[in-house]
Formats: sequence, structure tokens, C-alpha cells
Amino acid sequence: MAKVEAYTFNLCTPPDDVDTVHALLKSVWDECPEVSATDRLSFETALIELAGNIIRHRDESVGIVYTLAIEASDDRLAATLSDNGRAIDIDLSSRPMPDELSEAGRGLPLVHALVDNFEYVRSDEQNHWRISRMLT
Repeated sequence: MAKVEAYTFNLCTPPDDVDTVHALLKSVWDECPEVSATDRLSFETALIELAGNIIRHRDESVGIVYTLAIEASDDRLAATLSDNGRAIDIDLSSRPMPDELSEAGRGLPLVHALVDNFEYVRSDEQNHWRISRMLT
């Protein structure tokens, strides 16, 4: 059976932001030195992009409360962001990258490119965003 390290963080914006997520990931990396730099960078970029989208697009000027759960095992990294934002209708299946002059729309395609699994479900009055990446 694979060793699994689990971390759970409760956040609220404001004051928490993507810098908070960066700091939390640093504490995870400090405890998981065996994760390669490539896997760290890919996973962290995807997670920061996802957290940034939640903060930017889900916050309706009243703040947003969310839980970040991260799991690190011998063969994969996974994260779930659960937020109290309103329900959305979104299709996460393969989104094309916008053209090079576009100023928006790169976030979700970037997340798709950096992880092996990306899903969204709505349950218990919360949005649940999950990403996972197999370690190289």
C-alpha cells in the first residue's frame, strides 16, 4: 500500500489569496522532498490557476470560504478545492487554448494540460474541484 500524506487547509477570502496557497504548498513540499521539481511545478501551477479562478470568479463581493485538501502519495498528487460559491454550469472536457491575442480563457485549458484528471461536482451546497497528477 502506498504511503499517503494528507493536508487540509481552511481558507477565506479576503484575506487569503493565491499567495496563501503558494505558502501552503511550500509547507507540503517541505514534507515531501521526494516529489520532483517538474511534478511540483506542474501541480502547483495548476492548483494556483484553479484557486485564482475560484477567488476571482466565484467571489460575489461577500468573500468566499473554501477548503483545500491536498494528498501526496508515492505515485500521485491530488487536490480538492471545495467552495461555498454559487452553483455553475460548466463543461470541463477538453477546452481549447484561446488565440495568442486573447486576454482571458487560458486558465482551465492550462489546468487540463498540467494534470491527468480535472473534475467539478456540486454537492452539499458546495462546489468541489478536484485535480490529480501522476508522478513522473
